[in-house]
Amino acid sequence: MRLKFTKMHGLGNDFIVINNLNEVFNENSINIPKLANRHTGIGFDQLLIVESSERVGIDFKYRIFNADGQEVQQCGNGARCFALFVFKKELTTKRKLNVETLNGVIELSINDDSSVTVNMGKPEFTPSKIPANFSNQHKKYSINDIEMGVLSMGNPHAVILANNIANLEIDKTAEDIQNSGYFPEGVNVGFMQINSPANISLRVYERGVGETQACGTGACAAVVFGVENNLLENKVSVSLPGGNLDINYEKGSDVLMTGPAEFVFEGSIEV
Repeated sequence: MRLKFTKMHGLGNDFIVINNLNEVFNENSINIPKLANRHTGIGFDQLLIVESSERVGIDFKYRIFNADGQEVQQCGNGARCFALFVFKKELTTKRKLNVETLNGVIELSINDDSSVTVNMGKPEFTPSKIPANFSNQHKKYSINDIEMGVLSMGNPHAVILANNIANLEIDKTAEDIQNSGYFPEGVNVGFMQINSPANISLRVYERGVGETQACGTGACAAVVFGVENNLLENKVSVSLPGGNLDINYEKGSDVLMTGPAEFVFEGSIEV
């Protein structure tokens, strides 16, 4: 069969989006790592699948697969692409959407300038729910003698403070943390540089992908860590290699993320 897809990106974090409202395929019928290969396939960080939801009051179901084929709970940049996809493809006329994910329901708002605001929900700090193998909850943890924050934004994150991230060699450090045994479902590792209380720079090494141009949940996790430790204000601009995101967070509240999403091209591929 030929599979129709749309290529999109959010700040360089790239996706293919597939409309599966008519249930034309299931994920077992496609080789996701093969499609994700940038030399012999389409090339993408994650695959996003649009499906219908059977839950009352829910507009769509949203499934996310990493480039290695693993299904994951949440993706902030992907959520913005998802919202713009269903709106621009006239699958809905609504600008405010309730969307079902593995991690629960998320709220998406399409703004007049075509940016998208995502209500990412509340961060999770309880180790067993992240999940992370720590016996007690703390604001900071130490792994391999590196101090970091650990929390979930629907997926697990470790956040490390650094003075200058521009030329930092992050691959080995991130992989060592991912392979440390503390994270049974893997972890995304962020390296945060605080430029001011309202602006940070961030690089994220994602599980199953490697370093990406942008990571929406990683931006949220970094700001949450900074706010919880009184290092950042409640409204923060996050500078990622692919561009900027605006994150709003107050202690105990939901995290709001606003940023762009872009269409790149459309096509079909034999699977």
